[in-house]
Amino acid sequence: MSPVFQVANLRKAFGGLAVTNDVSLAMSPGDRVALIGPNGAGKTTFVNLVTGNLAADSGEVRLGGEVVTKAGAIGRVRRGLIRSFQVTRLFQDMTPAEHVGLAVLQRDGRTGRMFGNFLRMPDVMAEVDDLLAKLGLAPLMHRKVSEIAYGQQRLLEIAVALALKPKVLLLDEPAAGVAQSDTGRIEQALADLPADLAVLMIEHDMDLVFRFAKRVIVLAAGAIIFDGLPEDVTKDARVREAYLGSYANASHIA
Repeated sequence: MSPVFQVANLRKAFGGLAVTNDVSLAMSPGDRVALIGPNGAGKTTFVNLVTGNLAADSGEVRLGGEVVTKAGAIGRVRRGLIRSFQVTRLFQDMTPAEHVGLAVLQRDGRTGRMFGNFLRMPDVMAEVDDLLAKLGLAPLMHRKVSEIAYGQQRLLEIAVALALKPKVLLLDEPAAGVAQSDTGRIEQALADLPADLAVLMIEHDMDLVFRFAKRVIVLAAGAIIFDGLPEDVTKDARVREAYLGSYANASHIA
């Protein structure tokens, strides 16, 4: 299967410090990959580079075989590369229905309709209803974001991302800040993502990583030190030293 997302020899330095050091990876449709690493490993910088929010010093990014290294963030979104953020970036005075509806209009190039009552458009509302129902947010669709729980806001971010019909979805700690009682909903949403969607998740919760990922990439000091199966990651001496610590010595991994 041809890769839908490729990064080749990506490099970025600030002054004399290389924060992304010759990073290469490829993902195919349906991949479920977790990117982990200690604080300061360069994970956020890497995501900013591949999404076009930060310019690389050298290297190449491809989406569906097309070189997008020079494309900006909006251009990459239009080509199907969508990300979520570690901290929610929702509008507190807007409703879930409005968030998802605006994403549908943006995706379809109908931004001129954003200032009308787009929630009366049957085609838009059909998608809004479907996405919010799938994520358990239908009862909250007309409430302000400020009135719904943080875990539900994280689910809404996933709904907005899916409304853009991504080919590659980058999730930056989707369960960060979510109450323990709500993490099951996040995990179920991740399990229900479209089967042909390539997903790269940055996550510190190792239990979630091992339940979600079919492949784990470990970043340390801006470089990939491991790329393989989840069951092998804790056996790697470099990973134990750089990131996992005593967790890797546990007799049972959830």
